Amino acid sequence: MICPFCSNERTRVVDKREIGSGTVTRRRRECLECGKRFTTYERMEALDLYIIKKDGRREPYDSQKLRMGILKACEKRPISQDTISKIVDKIENELRQLKSVEVRSKVVGEKVMSELRKLDKVAYIRFASVYREFADVTDFQKELKGLEV
Repeated sequence: MICPFCSNERTRVVDKREIGSGTVTRRRRECLECGKRFTTYERMEALDLYIIKKDGRREPYDSQKLRMGILKACEKRPISQDTISKIVDKIENELRQLKSVEVRSKVVGEKVMSELRKLDKVAYIRFASVYREFADVTDFQKELKGLEV
């Protein structure tokens, strides 16, 4: 692995952890030349999935798109990057277990909402407001009443 600070090729692994359910390996590395530390991630190969959008369009599954939607919902909330990565990994594992190579965006959205609902109510409402296309305050109030139960 090449050091991002000095471009030296000699590094050593200081710490190694599996993230999620074993689909991502996080390695903390130290450069043997400059002594600086950095993190690398080894991920399972991307899913060969297509997402069927609400309007019927098909597009290749994009892990970054999923991550960015969750990040946006969790913005300024006390939720770590590691927790968000675990959510993405969990959803991807569930998608991998489906028998089809095509998944409706609704399935992915519901999985995200389920995870966010357990994690953080504010992040859940933020995501739901975009995902369910809330039109006005009444839509927010209905969703909030559902959270009180």
